[in-house]
Amino acid sequence: MGASVSDGASFMDENGVHSYYCSVIPLPFAGNGLVHGLFMGLGILAGLAVFLWEKRRLGLNDDRLWVIAGTTIALGAIGSRLGTWFQFIDPRQNEPIALWWTDGNRSILAALVGAWAGVFVGKLITGYKASTGDLFAPAVALAMVIGRIGCLLTENPGEPTGADWGMVLTGSQVAVVGGVAGVGLHPSFLYEIVFQALAFWWLWRHRDRLPTSGDLFVVYVAAYAVFRFFVEFVRGNESVWLGLSRPQWFLLVMLPLLGWRLSRIFGSTASVATVEG
Repeated sequence: MGASVSDGASFMDENGVHSYYCSVIPLPFAGNGLVHGLFMGLGILAGLAVFLWEKRRLGLNDDRLWVIAGTTIALGAIGSRLGTWFQFIDPRQNEPIALWWTDGNRSILAALVGAWAGVFVGKLITGYKASTGDLFAPAVALAMVIGRIGCLLTENPGEPTGADWGMVLTGSQVAVVGGVAGVGLHPSFLYEIVFQALAFWWLWRHRDRLPTSGDLFVVYVAAYAVFRFFVEFVRGNESVWLGLSRPQWFLLVMLPLLGWRLSRIFGSTASVATVEG
């Protein structure tokens, strides 16, 4: 028997785990790969639609951009899988790559790194030289909004809220996706959906306002890195050292570089404003 909610307050799972909450949100499709894949696919299609819109708006008729888009998506997908394979320094402790490819976790951060590499591979193949970051930034943000809905509906929501609200897993769902049964959990993917929606809105409004082509994507990645570092505290990922998860350690390495790039972008913007003033 699945989880039930009575009068929006009482929750009991099939194992008899019972809790009382004022606001309970069940996880409707725990571990359902079809639902997750559906929203990922819809996100990619929405991102391609934004990419096409911007390509036409800017009068970029070079078909090489489609090759770059293809390599970006392909290497992003590969990165999302392989980027989480290297769990231990000793390769022998990691799962076989073939098994991990079919049954392993996926990582958005690894996908972004793979997509970044895909841009460079696409440019290398086609000989395209101009910056493409501003084309991709709003597209990626919208794709993330939709793709994360699939995560929200199917994956472990996050850490316990410690309060009378949150998403609640049954015992059988915990066996599939991990987490804690019978307590309110942070809807961490919902937090990210809100962030990505706001990011898309900001990127759309500022896509022609930054001084250098490509700056828009740097701002987006930097903002997401900061957000992701802090949301990791309620995401539910494994802590590996000093209370931080693997994504957080990766972000700690990247954030200084991103901060340096932001200082150059907004320093340049301030200089231009001063001269014009």
